[in-house]
Amino acid sequence: MQLIKVLVVDDSAFMRKLISDYLRSEALIEVIGTARNGEDAVKKIKRLRPDVVTLDIEMPVMNGLEALKVIMDEHPVPVVMLSSTTKEGADETVKAMSIGAVDFLAKPSGTISLDLYKVQSDIVRKVIEASKVNMGKMVPDQKRFMPVEVPKMNGRLADGDALIAIGTSTGGPRALQKVLAELPRSIPAPIVIVQHMPPGFTKSLAARLDGLSDITIKEAEQGEKLQKGTAYIAPGGEHLKIVSKGDGLFAQLDRGEPVNGHRPSVDVLFASIADLGHQNTIAVIMTGMGSDGTKGLASLKGKGRVRVIAEAEETCIVYGMPKAAVAGGYVDRSVELGEISQSILNYLR
Repeated sequence: MQLIKVLVVDDSAFMRKLISDYLRSEALIEVIGTARNGEDAVKKIKRLRPDVVTLDIEMPVMNGLEALKVIMDEHPVPVVMLSSTTKEGADETVKAMSIGAVDFLAKPSGTISLDLYKVQSDIVRKVIEASKVNMGKMVPDQKRFMPVEVPKMNGRLADGDALIAIGTSTGGPRALQKVLAELPRSIPAPIVIVQHMPPGFTKSLAARLDGLSDITIKEAEQGEKLQKGTAYIAPGGEHLKIVSKGDGLFAQLDRGEPVNGHRPSVDVLFASIADLGHQNTIAVIMTGMGSDGTKGLASLKGKGRVRVIAEAEETCIVYGMPKAAVAGGYVDRSVELGEISQSILNYLR
């Protein structure tokens, strides 16, 4: 079996050694080099041709974001960012995902994490997953993703109110940016979203997406009533459930056990909507590793009035979650990323 060649980039010699040792503990991985800053990394990527790069954000000479832009322009390769959990670190991580990073890992205690062993298995797993990404989809055909004019919508569903529910994981921040930016402010439905992320990062993601979209996008809060024209992103570390009270739908957060290894989980969100029984739902499954969401779709199909859209393999960074939903027979339409927003609007009409 061909080994996964990895370049480790960090300005701390201690962190470079620690990360390299963790990766070398996995038989599938070969650490072919290290770099002390972004400039050094760009040179070594061109020379060593790694399969995956782990890239620290805070570095001298050329920081991680600056290096990532050069890497994506000159030699696209799957990049896993290493980030701090501060607000600034979260903001920079979300920006890195929009530039082209495949995934990220939060260092437990800042730039120099003596307790990095806590996430050793996550480092190995994320590098292996990143090696499976098709970088041609991270740098997509521009014709396929040309900006579209946000359509105006009038009126409501003839047979009642609707709810739009979206689940995504690896590659999701960029995919969400594309879809949500093309939805009109007048869209006659609230939108609820599960994006697999740890605590501290979903708030930054919501703020960034909000600044790029006509609709309002925010991190969901316990007990708030869902409003049309607003998207609610499940907070990292908490499941998002939808409950009905009186004349409205409300967000309910809980810290129950992870489902499919995730909290928040798409299955939990979808199952809660299915429990409403009568809700008109448009469910969307986009790029992501694994099968989270498929069991929830089965519940929705069995109890609710639902139309399911899956992102097509042609544009998925990782065709895992949509593939599982298609294989289960729960998908009504598979469309490329650039067609998802219009498909949602078509179902609303």
